[in-house]
Amino acid sequence: MCGIAGLLGSGASGAAELLLAMGEALRHRGPDGAGVWTDGCTIGLVHRRLSILELTEAGHQPMHSRDARWTLSFNGEIYNHALLKRELEAIRQRSWRGRSDTEVLVEAIAEFGVEGALQRCEGMFALAVWDARLQVLHLARDRFGEKPLYVGWIGGDIVFGSELRALREHPGWRHAVEPRALDWYFRVGYVPAPWSIHPGVYKVPAATLISLGPGDTGAAPGVGGFRSRLRRYWSVEEAVSASLSDPWEGSYSEAMEAVQGVLDASVRSKMLADVPIGALLSGGIDSTLVVASMARQSVGQVKTFTVGFEVGASDESEPASQTASYWGTDHQTVLLPADSALNMVDRLADVYDEPFADAAQLPAILVSQALNGKVKVALTGDGGDELFQGYQRYLDADRNWRMLRLVPASLRPSLAAAVRAVSGISIRGAFAERMLRQSERIGARDLESYGLSLMTFVGASAGFSPDGNAWPGIPKVLSNTSPGPCLRWLDQSFSLPEGINTKLDRASMSTGIELRAPYLDVPLFSLAWRLPESWLATGGVGKCILRSLARTQAPPQISTLRKQGFDVPIAEWLRGPLRDWASDLLSIPALKEDPFLDPTRIRRMLEDHLARRADHAHALWAVLVYRVWAVRHG
Repeated sequence: MCGIAGLLGSGASGAAELLLAMGEALRHRGPDGAGVWTDGCTIGLVHRRLSILELTEAGHQPMHSRDARWTLSFNGEIYNHALLKRELEAIRQRSWRGRSDTEVLVEAIAEFGVEGALQRCEGMFALAVWDARLQVLHLARDRFGEKPLYVGWIGGDIVFGSELRALREHPGWRHAVEPRALDWYFRVGYVPAPWSIHPGVYKVPAATLISLGPGDTGAAPGVGGFRSRLRRYWSVEEAVSASLSDPWEGSYSEAMEAVQGVLDASVRSKMLADVPIGALLSGGIDSTLVVASMARQSVGQVKTFTVGFEVGASDESEPASQTASYWGTDHQTVLLPADSALNMVDRLADVYDEPFADAAQLPAILVSQALNGKVKVALTGDGGDELFQGYQRYLDADRNWRMLRLVPASLRPSLAAAVRAVSGISIRGAFAERMLRQSERIGARDLESYGLSLMTFVGASAGFSPDGNAWPGIPKVLSNTSPGPCLRWLDQSFSLPEGINTKLDRASMSTGIELRAPYLDVPLFSLAWRLPESWLATGGVGKCILRSLARTQAPPQISTLRKQGFDVPIAEWLRGPLRDWASDLLSIPALKEDPFLDPTRIRRMLEDHLARRADHAHALWAVLVYRVWAVRHG
């Protein structure tokens, strides 16, 4: 796991100091080594190394292919690199410099081309590879968007990097906010691809390859004589369609066996490392199954860690300890006092580098800090809810949609307008905001508009309306299903890459920890979509098939637990220890300095919240995180 950066254009000539500065900005992502390469004319590549596999200089980057055509700067892990290596050796006899997956990847690119290599790779990654023969730079990101990559046009150069802080080192950088990105942020709590918070700078979308080189008829206009081509080498929609067209025909017990086998294979591939490895063990089903799989396949004792706040609702230490005892892991419980989270609120703008409003970012950072010095790699249960329909909102959406369909579509707009009118005239506070959001759902004529309404985070409160052109939509293959699968689709293609994965990547890499998610695995993804929906969720209970597996390999109560996650008490913090901090950031004079915010409305929300007339915690947190970022980077 590492950090990458670089630039393409005339600025690459004599850019050694700039490239070094870009690398230094990413030191936290790769504290174990640094590398810079430039052709002295057109391209410069930067690498910061976090050594996980092949700890010697044989893993140093940027790395050149044997034929000297390709130069690679790579962030991530290729979990099937041993299989890919055997495929390359079957084509011709080769000598290898070391054991790194980076070397296998660059040789695969030399053999199969960039797109051919990417289609063969299973892993989490972001990469930049230069083709010296054709003078083309290729940028790519993994299928589920686990690793980040930004690209933009700054001062006449094409500049790219793992985080925005690397791009800001360019002398042509000028701070500005992209309104469309901010609209999306206040709608869903993060900035989704392809936007970034800055105009002219974009996120490379998940499963996407961008090629920048001399112009051709199929390329879009670019900068500095270069033209761009963008294509997806894998598609969530196509993968879902393929699975739905090949439904599972075996029994439930056979499906359980298949899910367990695929999960075991994924866990096994993610346990490969030359450094200490462990697992984050909550009291939930997903991480329990990961730890159980690790324990069965590990040569030694598995190290497990449970982290929670010192408040009852967030403390999962008891069920986690029971699971650890069940499997005999080397278990450590780290209870974090609330003040340790409160002390880092001003650091959020540095860790996340872009507005990000999921309050679980605080415990995510604290988890990573707790692991530092104990392990360098940790497996997590993230992704299980998105694949196996585990979120309560999936279940609630199915129930509510069934009721909504009793209202004729022609009457829904009138009913929605009536709800909006009532909430706007006679009701104040959080209840009014909930009714306003509910009016969007009541007015939904189809599953797509209903799904969009359910993605609302704080948009109704903050008064923003995002650009619908960036909305991924719902594929036709799901148009006649229930909302649960549609929300899974939206999360997998929209929220997972830029929401959950962003939270985990920035938090873990801020302390040099690599997190691996076995559930984010293409074979497991495909299998989950082949299963009947009733085997995933039924009777108001989600993740049914995973619960069945948990009954056979965990303490009895684990399989019955409801999803809870970290319960960050933002509402009470804003009324207590964070009150002065929030009041200063959201004072009328401070808010008037920002052209994108409504000072009167936001201040009223804060006052209503402090007086307990309403609970605007999530909306206020989004505004506060944005304000902290704006003050830090403005």
